[in-house]
Amino acid sequence: MKKIKKLIIACDGESASGKSTAAKLLSKKYKLLLINSGLLYRYASKLIIKHKPKNQVSFIKKKFSSLSYKKLSKLNLHSEEISSHVAELAKVKKIREIVNKLQISIIRKNRRICVEGRDIASKILSKNPKYDLAFYFKCNIDVASYRRWLDIKKSLPLKEVKKSLKKRTLTDKNRIHSPLIKVKDSILIRTDKLTKKEVLKKMSSFVEKI
Repeated sequence: MKKIKKLIIACDGESASGKSTAAKLLSKKYKLLLINSGLLYRYASKLIIKHKPKNQVSFIKKKFSSLSYKKLSKLNLHSEEISSHVAELAKVKKIREIVNKLQISIIRKNRRICVEGRDIASKILSKNPKYDLAFYFKCNIDVASYRRWLDIKKSLPLKEVKKSLKKRTLTDKNRIHSPLIKVKDSILIRTDKLTKKEVLKKMSSFVEKI
């Protein structure tokens, strides 16, 4: 495995498509800083659900001004309540601007980084800095639903989880600001057809070509 001085990777994909797991595996292998943009939105949702601020934008702006991503990455933010809330919150342009600003400030300080979310290749890493590699993750809805059901420790009926995932992906793809899209040069990863080991092997093969 060769050492690559600069490496900026974008990982986008649908809900429960396996992009978080793949991004973690790749980041560990190549010693990249991993940023999960979904966690930032989920944390914003958690704060709003808990504090019910009158002005959500100014509230989140204040909270995010001194946010430590390292601390955030250790929290469990995958409740179904947060999942339902975050899909709507992610539509709000001013909230997206706050999250984007924080992400970009972290990215510009790191030359070896993997960023995963839903608008990374199309928006966050589309230029200055531009990604070196972009991956797009898809997964069969039945497989994705089952995985998420296990993630939430079967606390909801599987049918409800499936319905929620379908709605979230539809919302992400149809929102006005930074919709979920597959950019032309991104590499498709089907996690329902590959094991974790195979996913890592496929992604690594493209990294090694850089």
